Amino acid sequence: MGPRIGPIGEELQVPDKDTKAMVGTEDIPGGKARPNPQDLRPSVFHSIKFFVLCHSLLQLAQLMISGYLKSSISTVEKRFGLSSQTSGLLAAFNEVGNTALIVFVSYFGSRVHRPRLIGYGAVLVTLAGVLMAVPHFISEPYHYDHTSPADMPQDFEASLCVPTTEAPTSAPTPSNSSCSGYTEVQHLAVVGIMFTAQTLLGVGGVPIQPFGISYIDDFAHNSNSPLYLGILFAVTMMGPGMAYGLGSLMLRLYVDIDRMPEGGISLTSKDPRWVGAWWLGFLISAGTVALAATPYFFFPKEMPKEKRELRFRRKVLAVSDPPVSKGEDASSERSPGESPEKKDGLAQIAPDLTVIQFIKVFPRVMLRTLRHPIFLLVVLSQVCMSSMVAGMATFLPKFLERQFSVTASYANLLIGCLTIPLAIVGIVVGGILVKRLRLGPMHCGTLCLLGALFCLLLSTPLFFMGCSTHQIAGINHQPGAQPGLELFPGCTEPCSCPSDDFNPVCDSSARVEYLTPCHAGCRSRVVHEASDKGQVFYTNCSCVVGGGPVPAGSCDSACSHLVLPFMILVSLAAALASVTHTPSFMLILRGVKKEDKTLAVGIQFMLLRVLAWMPSPVIHGSAIDTTCVYWAQSCGRRAVCHYYDHDLLRNRFIGLQFFFKTGSLACFALILAILRQQDKEEGTKATIPNPGLQQQLLASGAKKEPEESRV
Repeated sequence: MGPRIGPIGEELQVPDKDTKAMVGTEDIPGGKARPNPQDLRPSVFHSIKFFVLCHSLLQLAQLMISGYLKSSISTVEKRFGLSSQTSGLLAAFNEVGNTALIVFVSYFGSRVHRPRLIGYGAVLVTLAGVLMAVPHFISEPYHYDHTSPADMPQDFEASLCVPTTEAPTSAPTPSNSSCSGYTEVQHLAVVGIMFTAQTLLGVGGVPIQPFGISYIDDFAHNSNSPLYLGILFAVTMMGPGMAYGLGSLMLRLYVDIDRMPEGGISLTSKDPRWVGAWWLGFLISAGTVALAATPYFFFPKEMPKEKRELRFRRKVLAVSDPPVSKGEDASSERSPGESPEKKDGLAQIAPDLTVIQFIKVFPRVMLRTLRHPIFLLVVLSQVCMSSMVAGMATFLPKFLERQFSVTASYANLLIGCLTIPLAIVGIVVGGILVKRLRLGPMHCGTLCLLGALFCLLLSTPLFFMGCSTHQIAGINHQPGAQPGLELFPGCTEPCSCPSDDFNPVCDSSARVEYLTPCHAGCRSRVVHEASDKGQVFYTNCSCVVGGGPVPAGSCDSACSHLVLPFMILVSLAAALASVTHTPSFMLILRGVKKEDKTLAVGIQFMLLRVLAWMPSPVIHGSAIDTTCVYWAQSCGRRAVCHYYDHDLLRNRFIGLQFFFKTGSLACFALILAILRQQDKEEGTKATIPNPGLQQQLLASGAKKEPEESRV
């Protein structure tokens, strides 16, 4: 069947040449149109339903690649020797390019070919994902163990207790032997590439969401548009969960899976030196984005507006919704060229403004919007909530790894399968409550206050769910302290142990961990081939009762069983915090002037990026760094942290979350107080009549019936 032309007598509107090709008409003398049978065949790229499907998949892939770094943040730190502050800054750089361009793109996007620009943005996201994986290919293979036979002979001896008289005096320590100008340049290049990739990732994501939403809203049937956008958001919200799920799978694979050493590796994912294939997830995500971006280069700039409402939606509306007036129903049947409603304010004149004019107008309208107390407080509350979410999303996997001694893969699995789904449920429940109960501003404020309050209460037990750091030989549990040999004097005096090596072993009988076999006084090494990856044991250890053997790797945590209850509380708190999402958004839409709504939403998202999503990962990373008790050294600079004070880590990480949740609760309390005050003022105005009108009524009443004027 050919395209539906519409009722008889209705003028055919062809927005542009792309749509003209679909309709298949060409002008001939006499004003008639001759259809081309080949062009009259329906095209899937002129269907708004297909666009909704493509855009849902693209936004899903975009959020998956944006969130993947958070799932592998601790692995990237370990692989390239980064502090948590640096890795937090790396995660925040995704927002830099996005924030710089989002406002301009939102207001000047109507002049461009939106689907094509979405495709270009997706291509840039794809390139950014590939660029994030480049550091793996330009770096040397990962050497997790200086005792590996593939390494130098002096490195093999350095990890064991070698008598001082037999130790080579001319050989440098393992880490210093690899220090050179080239090594430092390579490190800076790797870090620079990742920061550049994150910036490009943010820039590429700028046109995807706003252009896609506006395109759907412009060409979908007015009654179908909310349904399409709901489907879009529902599919999109699965992106972060898939990112953590992908991270869980990739981090089970060894980082150098593409260049495995001969003889394999004697390392398991439970070992603190394990590094997973973090780079592989970026390539998979980039490929997914590339596939999802392909259809956008075939969509037209404009397409005919949908003429029909979805059948099942009509049936639902006929049962649940009250009948609409004739005027309201007519609005859904407007022709494509007609606007549903006239835009006001800056939203109307923005397409006609130049960049310079827009820059001059924007601050004035922004200040006018920020003067609104409800808008300002709602944005501040959302800044607090977003800061909490940004810090939790970035460093919760690392926190679980350190606090409960779980693998990076298992930590990501818990977040992707428990926390993210419950947060999505919270958003949906909040929207249903607002819709079904038809909540006004006062009740929306109450719902936000209750959600923030119960979220805060559920966070309180988290301070007590964890355990202290186990004893580590030679390390004082004071932040900034360097390892020494004071705890076990004498047992390693005959040895020449490197001060910056890291190959931990555990004396399970005394629950003491040593930095290396050398620090435990071990003189020999045995590999048990009981499994695919041989378990390494060290023997003849002078610092261990009975001489060993002691297994390689860190000691197991005494509170690993608390990780599941901890995550259940975190997930329930996330669900309650998510309930406030829709009602707080409705407070903004109902609290500002009609002509400022579009700009208010743009300002809201810009402030959330600038005040929450950009600084919060850096703040959380800096707080985590202050709890480190042993830093690795790389060429004289501080690299990754090997040991944290677990009590300080838990108190400061959860304390930051508690602080932001308290700030959000305080803002919602102030919002509710202001709304109540406004209701009282409106009630007072309603009970006090207009003095001028009252005098006129009294004067007219006195002439006719003087006795009625008595009270």
